[in-house]
Amino acid sequence: MAENENRIEHEYGGSQIEVLEGLDPVRKRPGMYIGSTGPKGLHHLVYEIVDNSIDEALAGYCNHIEVTIKKGDIIEVSDNGRGIPVGIQPKLGIPAVTVVFTVLHAGGKFGGENSGYKVAGGLHGVGASVVNALSEWLTVRVRTGGDEYEQTFHRGKEDGPLKKIGKAETSGTTVTFKPDPEMFEELVYNYDTLLTRLREEAFLNAGVRITLTDERGEEPVVKSMCYEGGIRSFVDHIHRRRQLEVLHPEVIYLKGQQGDIIAEVALQYNNSYNELILSFANNVNTPDGGTHEEGFKTALTRVFNDFGREKGYLKDKDENLSGSDVREGLTAVISVKLTEAQFEGQTKAKLGNTEVRSLVSGLVYEKLKEFFEENPGVAKAVFEKATQAARAREAAKKARELVRRKSALETSRMPGKLADCREKDPSKTEIYIVEGDSAGGSAKMGRDSNIQAILPLWGKMLNVEKARLDKVYGNEKMMPVVTALGCGIGEDFDLSKLRYHKVFIMADADVDGSHICTLMLTFFFRFMRPLIEEGHVYIAQPPLFKLAKGQQVKYAYNEAEMSKMSAEMGQGVKVSRYKGLGEMNPEQLWETTMNPENRVIVQISIEDAERADETFTILMGDKVEPRREFIEQNAQYANLDI
Repeated sequence: MAENENRIEHEYGGSQIEVLEGLDPVRKRPGMYIGSTGPKGLHHLVYEIVDNSIDEALAGYCNHIEVTIKKGDIIEVSDNGRGIPVGIQPKLGIPAVTVVFTVLHAGGKFGGENSGYKVAGGLHGVGASVVNALSEWLTVRVRTGGDEYEQTFHRGKEDGPLKKIGKAETSGTTVTFKPDPEMFEELVYNYDTLLTRLREEAFLNAGVRITLTDERGEEPVVKSMCYEGGIRSFVDHIHRRRQLEVLHPEVIYLKGQQGDIIAEVALQYNNSYNELILSFANNVNTPDGGTHEEGFKTALTRVFNDFGREKGYLKDKDENLSGSDVREGLTAVISVKLTEAQFEGQTKAKLGNTEVRSLVSGLVYEKLKEFFEENPGVAKAVFEKATQAARAREAAKKARELVRRKSALETSRMPGKLADCREKDPSKTEIYIVEGDSAGGSAKMGRDSNIQAILPLWGKMLNVEKARLDKVYGNEKMMPVVTALGCGIGEDFDLSKLRYHKVFIMADADVDGSHICTLMLTFFFRFMRPLIEEGHVYIAQPPLFKLAKGQQVKYAYNEAEMSKMSAEMGQGVKVSRYKGLGEMNPEQLWETTMNPENRVIVQISIEDAERADETFTILMGDKVEPRREFIEQNAQYANLDI
């Protein structure tokens, strides 16, 4: 009874149930519809509208799509398709185009045989309406039946009814919108990000021209793309961009159909040790894979083992090749098109249709085996590559076991040069991987030893882009890093065992320092990729200049900043350029580079695996480009200590 008397009663009835009308759910929870309100979500708005135009191309009614970034980061997408219908939608009593932009789960892609599309990427029917909801304003112009119509919206609400604005000699749809600053953290579009995505669309739709124009600068930047070779051209483009040597001149192309499902596969082997598989369903990139990738991988392994035994490449005593063996040095593009695509979530990262697995698996097994029969020279080259990978895998296994046995005999598993921190909660700790004993010594003396660990690097830095996993084990520079982080590498990697949730790479602020950073990032990307994907990797930014005038001391991180500070401080300012971290005393290193209160740090993020993979291949391959360019283009500044 006393318990009931002390309980605070809250009325729970119909008035507590909130009903979100129209597009309110999108503005309330935008992340549910576009993934995030950061740069990824901002660019996703463009993809949603372009996907609608691509659907017109898939239906055979559109062959040119134009995307324009206007001044003020306003986006315009125009196609020469049929034009969104303007007739009255019977159930709602308003024009169909108005329904498309104001009603969730409405579109011409649900009705199977009676729908406007047999194949479509935008199957959820929320793309156009979501873009409208998250735009400060949006205008749609439709050219159909000899007339042009227009309707405008503000934050998803109609400004007025659809109106006829004149005659039209062509057909198509033009959508112009400005992302809403109330919804997004930043509003600046990245030209290269859009170009990469639109180039993919052009590869996936042979013969369709896609033009991207950037009007924000003094002179427009225009790129028009059309690839008659389709995904074969895609594979060729990847290898040319990465300057990789291919093992066979011809891109292997496989195509098959089962009912209304069409599957295409293009693949080619190169001399690298890395695999790249890009998969798409209805032109939508599926970075998390799905049934089409599963079918491809399973069949590829079966083909190698069955064909290898038939032709004597594999002897009776030999073990079967593993999936990783047969995919070493492989670049493949898988594209499936189907009526009822089942994606996981609105952002469509993974395909779930089980019938696709059997189609792709059967296609790859039969057609690739047939190709090997007809091209024995290619078969021999790729089998030699796979068997070398198998031998390296066995060597890595033995090296791993040796490292494990050695570690088990040691009283302490931590590297001798590691200065660990006292805090044991990984979420509160950070480790600085520092180049050179001198800088390492300053960092050890200047750090906050409660939460900051220091690991100086020594010995030869291994370029893992040119080395398999077996070469990493025992390497005097890499293994101390692996041991200190505690989460293993390769197949042994376990992120839950990471000992520090912030992993800093700290090197000199010059080209050599950038080189060291990139080598270490390549190592993380190839063998400990979740570290980067989950946001645990950072670059500590030491200053380049020290400015002193009397008791006043300031630090500048680049020449422009130095010039500005120097002008502000006036005459008598003394400018010193640091040649390296080793020149800083512990107090300076703490104040400029390690103090969470005012340090400048860069968080490494990988939004696009294909682009990141390409970057590392080019940077660390035989033709090495400037290292600093990678850091400038693939890192984003973040204040992580607020």
